[in-house]
Amino acid sequence: MPANAQMLSEAERLDWLRLIRSENIGPITFFKLLEAYGSAAAALEAAPKLAQHGGRRKPIAICPKAVAEREAEAHAKLGARLIALGEPDYPLNLAQIYDPPPVISLRGHPHLFEKHALAIVGARNASANGRRFAEKTAMDLGKNDFLVVSGLARGIDTAAHEGSLATGTVAVQAGGIDSIYPQENTPLYERIAEEGVLISEQPLGTTPQARHFPRRNRLVSGLSLGVLVVEAALKSGSLITARMALEQGREVFAVPGSPLDPRAQGANHLIRQGAVLTENAEDILAALEGRLRTPLEERKPPSLLAPPILAPSEQEVAQARDTVLEMLGPSPVMVDEILRQCQLSPPVLSTVLLELELAGRLERHPGNQVSLLSL
Repeated sequence: MPANAQMLSEAERLDWLRLIRSENIGPITFFKLLEAYGSAAAALEAAPKLAQHGGRRKPIAICPKAVAEREAEAHAKLGARLIALGEPDYPLNLAQIYDPPPVISLRGHPHLFEKHALAIVGARNASANGRRFAEKTAMDLGKNDFLVVSGLARGIDTAAHEGSLATGTVAVQAGGIDSIYPQENTPLYERIAEEGVLISEQPLGTTPQARHFPRRNRLVSGLSLGVLVVEAALKSGSLITARMALEQGREVFAVPGSPLDPRAQGANHLIRQGAVLTENAEDILAALEGRLRTPLEERKPPSLLAPPILAPSEQEVAQARDTVLEMLGPSPVMVDEILRQCQLSPPVLSTVLLELELAGRLERHPGNQVSLLSL
């Protein structure tokens, strides 16, 4: 357990769950609210008024306490747990990405996150050679005390999980932790629940939709020191995972393939862009040698018990709204640039941006950028 790990009370964990399950509140907004108001309970109370000030016409939908309680009870019946960021069993790698999920569903053995982790992803319609390579590489990484992360999809994901079941594997689900996709992987899902780890950030009962997979992919890369792409088309979820890995400061590895095979085009493209050409697990271990010298224990979860920032007056915020809106458009702009040009204090700008986001008018982007959404 990290020295500064913090356990939330049951009431606090329910408040966290209610806040992240409320309308227009994603991970970044969640932590901005926590920073501004000091607790999820205070943020829940403030959110409706903030949304109204941001131009919201109808009341924002706040997750009712009874709904959060039912979700917590359903987790217990499933043999799963809700874990908040900063708590002892929350994966440290994941805690350090730009937009970590405030609360994850976890089923299985969280002690496996004490190992270094490597993600293996690739095509669903993978070749026999691609599947064999993924399975063998996962097995070899496991023998070197690595945890293997993938997304439970058919093809390369399945092979990676099967190769690492004996040594440690993590399946990151796009839907709820109780939603098995594809159904053909039900036996694999059950084995991972018994021997590995299943995690998700979606509510129980969520059937995976197309929009869920990019969010799932950021968790796959976020849990890992690097991502290995075995086979992938040029426009595929695997390349999205690789891009997210780069944004998160992770290594990207790719297995070269025949230019005649469309499934090799994505990996070959990554190699041309600087990914590590990978022919075996030894190539991965050699590239990660520097990172492996740093013990996992030296990385600490963020502290979430800081007092709220000094709230600006309503008059200051009201005077700043039009100025901030003038600076925003459909193209992302750095928040620091808005601060520089508008000459506002950070708390004032943060409050205006929170109002717009809760009203459904603002989108946040990596690199501390924001853009205005057209209504």
